Amino acid sequence: MNSKELDITNLKMVQEIFGSGHFDFCINCAAYTNVDQAEKTPERAFEVNAEGVKNVALACKEHNIILIHISTDYVFDGERETPYYVKDQPNPINEYGKSKLLGEQYIQQILKKYYIVRTSWLYSEFEKNFYKTILKKAQTEKVIYVTDKEIGCPTNANNLAKFILEVMVLGNKKYDIYHFTDGEAMTWFDFAMVILSENNLEGKVQIVRGKKCRTFAKRPKSSVLK
Repeated sequence: MNSKELDITNLKMVQEIFGSGHFDFCINCAAYTNVDQAEKTPERAFEVNAEGVKNVALACKEHNIILIHISTDYVFDGERETPYYVKDQPNPINEYGKSKLLGEQYIQQILKKYYIVRTSWLYSEFEKNFYKTILKKAQTEKVIYVTDKEIGCPTNANNLAKFILEVMVLGNKKYDIYHFTDGEAMTWFDFAMVILSENNLEGKVQIVRGKKCRTFAKRPKSSVLK
């Protein structure tokens, strides 16, 4: 369902949808993901990522539905050089990360049957994402500036979907928080180079390390998940 069919910030709508039939699982992909805008209008980020998630969790509890919730590496501050494990203490440094962490906490307070799946740097052939942006720029620009100041694990959304399906079908994982990525840590600059290589675009555009790339929101320097 899209946000028009089910607005998770609307508790009445959530209750109506969840009560309209029998569901075994709810996979919550809904999120406010504009990190910079979340700094300017944090109330909207918390409305979706925290209060909306709370609505979904309450409905799952009422109807005995297992919740699979997609969360983020941004619940960590990124100040350490080693990867983050599930049991490491979250410490978000921006409003987006804070809102996602509160959503996780609501789930843990309300439900016993849940899987919280933290992932990072998602990309796919659908919608707007870094992978598609680099490909588009490679067709229209001669030089692309990309930061090398952040490290994470790019994750293909199709692989995340397969992981979630395995959780549902096999049923061999206990209810808990999990980390899922494609496993290879790199900077955004490195990822851009990989994208060009995969699409045979090397030499057709120049990738330059963007030393002066700045964003409105503070971002984790290294948010590698294990």
